[in-house]
Amino acid sequence: MLFAIEEINNRSDLLPGISLGYKIYDSCGSIARSIKGALALVNSNANMSDTLKACTKPAHVQAIMGEASSSPSMAIATVIGPFYIPLISQFATCACLSDKSKYPSFLRTIPSDYYQSRALAQLVKHFGWTWVGAVRTNDDYGNNGMAAFTETAAQLGICLEYSLAFFRTDPWDKIQKIIEIIKSSTSRVIVAFLSQADMDVFLHVLSSHNMTGYQWVGSEAWIFDFQSASRDNNHILDGAIGLSIPKANVSGLKEFILNVKPLYLTNNDLFIEFWEALFHCKVKQSNLDEIQRLCTGHENLTGVENSFTDMSLMPMFNNMYKGVYAVARALHNVLSCNNTCNNKTQLDPLLILQNIKRIHFKTKEGDEVYFNENGDPPAKYEIINWQPKENGPVDFVTVGLYDASLPADNQMNVQQKSIIWARNSVQVPVSVCSEKCPPGTRKVLQKGKPMCCFDCISCAEGEISNSSDSVTCVRCPIEFWPNRRRDACIQKEAEFLSHQEIMGALLTVASVVGTCMTVVVALIFVRYQKTPLVKANNSELSFLLLFSLTLCFLCSLTFIGEPSEWSCMLRHTAFGITFVLCISCVLGKTMVVLMAFNATLPGRNVMKWFGPTQQRLVVLGFTLIQVLICILWLTISPPFPSRNFKEIKDKIILECALGSATGFWAVLGYIGLLATLCFICAFLARKLPDNFNEAKFITFSMLIFCAVWITFIPAYVSSPGKFSVAVEIFAILASSFGLLICIFIPKCYIMLIKPEKNTKRNMIGTGPSK
Repeated sequence: MLFAIEEINNRSDLLPGISLGYKIYDSCGSIARSIKGALALVNSNANMSDTLKACTKPAHVQAIMGEASSSPSMAIATVIGPFYIPLISQFATCACLSDKSKYPSFLRTIPSDYYQSRALAQLVKHFGWTWVGAVRTNDDYGNNGMAAFTETAAQLGICLEYSLAFFRTDPWDKIQKIIEIIKSSTSRVIVAFLSQADMDVFLHVLSSHNMTGYQWVGSEAWIFDFQSASRDNNHILDGAIGLSIPKANVSGLKEFILNVKPLYLTNNDLFIEFWEALFHCKVKQSNLDEIQRLCTGHENLTGVENSFTDMSLMPMFNNMYKGVYAVARALHNVLSCNNTCNNKTQLDPLLILQNIKRIHFKTKEGDEVYFNENGDPPAKYEIINWQPKENGPVDFVTVGLYDASLPADNQMNVQQKSIIWARNSVQVPVSVCSEKCPPGTRKVLQKGKPMCCFDCISCAEGEISNSSDSVTCVRCPIEFWPNRRRDACIQKEAEFLSHQEIMGALLTVASVVGTCMTVVVALIFVRYQKTPLVKANNSELSFLLLFSLTLCFLCSLTFIGEPSEWSCMLRHTAFGITFVLCISCVLGKTMVVLMAFNATLPGRNVMKWFGPTQQRLVVLGFTLIQVLICILWLTISPPFPSRNFKEIKDKIILECALGSATGFWAVLGYIGLLATLCFICAFLARKLPDNFNEAKFITFSMLIFCAVWITFIPAYVSSPGKFSVAVEIFAILASSFGLLICIFIPKCYIMLIKPEKNTKRNMIGTGPSK
């Protein structure tokens, strides 16, 4: 302050002809002494300090510089606020002082803790620490700062395992309880919103318990304090990181201090105390029993390197420098100074206060000085890291910057590779209540614990989470399904009965084999069509039956492959019509057997009513009814290709929707009706003479047919996806093979293996006994 006042008084462009005076009170950090000094300044009528030239009129305090702490500043601002006398602090950071309704005349040249608390929370979040402890000074500075930190931390997803209040005069049992809480905690990061004096006491306690290994995050009050670092002999705070006011270098200030000659300023206690502490000597021997080295007055300050002489480590000096210049420029404006100042202007504290709030200038070092509507300067911080060094306590290394005036994404810039952490580690410490939930899981809060303590559970079926620490899982679109890790949705596999897969290939082979067998049987019948066996079994219906069986085997192929519009309509209608044609032929053959046997009885001549023409009409009539059913089905609501997402969760079933279930079951029902009628007729004819009829074989074939299709219904309904198609194909092939083998293979056996039985005599039963 003295340096700034002397510099201003020596300038001709600022307050020309006006000299600033001062009066200094030492509050010793006491609120009571601070108020006493402020009241003395406000009420003083004494002349200016004797160190300056005598003024021509009584002194009148235009502004008060100080206090360096928040609580004393609040007390002073409360007292002098009604008088609107400006109070400019260089180091009081409590956000509460920005409340202009309570402290209308308070301003400061250090950023408010409103910004520091938020910057500390963002710093903690930047390193991924979500589970931290907190210790604060139990005064306005610590309580208000920690309250703002806690609020911002909660918004950023950071939880406090504990938040402890500490004051340097606390009883030992309370301090011991704080230590026990820290020891028993699981968090490894501690945010310390402590004043420098409280940190010194707290550090001594921590050292006595050898509490090393914790990662400390500090506020600006102690993070850049040389004395705290020099007392940390047990390396408790090694690796600490925190925010500090940017270092500054006021040109000329160091030389000003180096020129101090305390032996000639013995009436100034501040200089004497400074000199004695710096050189460990006494200007005057105060106690005869205590013999100490006397100061010579010729001690050289030039070679001294510590916190007193390194001005770059004393941003508070720069803040005081800015505050004095703010008052001087406000006075310059109020007094309408140009080449000279208007000494007749009545100075009004409120007018000076209003001018201070409006000033905006740059210091000779290029620093901008201005105040916002709350009397606060722009918030800028350096991020400081305590890095141990071999020949001393620590180095205060700047590892980043924080500028609240920049956009939110650019406010913090951290050079993480330059940081040395606790225990001299280069790896970022981990401090979380629960490890991050990986993709594919979601967080579930643990009952009775903060939101940072949670369990990770896998996403439910059909849901994914593609980021860490997801609160919810997202359901995949209907055409997608989660991968194995459930962190991404992948296209569902389309499933249908294909020729390439084993089951499809086997069914295809069976269908082709059945078709070939039918063709071979037909060729055999053609070859032996003039033999008695073929003629006796109604060759026309036999060939028609073989033709229909060929179609039955071939229609099963339409069920294999990806469904299309034409294949869906063809497969069920072709199946229905060919099977009705087949059963109609079998029914015709059965009825021929019955009629033929009855015609041999005396007085019966029924064959004239069931000749070849009637047989053809019966087959045609039964088949036309099925054709009509199929036409109605295709007209009203035909089958169509569809994608089934419900049957199998992780696959898309490509299938043929029935369109009209009534039409489908009408087709099957009609086939079942004819098969039942055919079975009844065959059953009635089963005991006819063995050499004459084939009713026994038809009975067996219809038993197989009915058994297959009765078991088909529950199997078809309960089979998922492509297996229902396979069941239907199997039923078609099984019933077709049953008809082919039971009806035609015995005849082929006789024609090929036992040709001697293929005679007319044998057919009418007049041959030798078998």
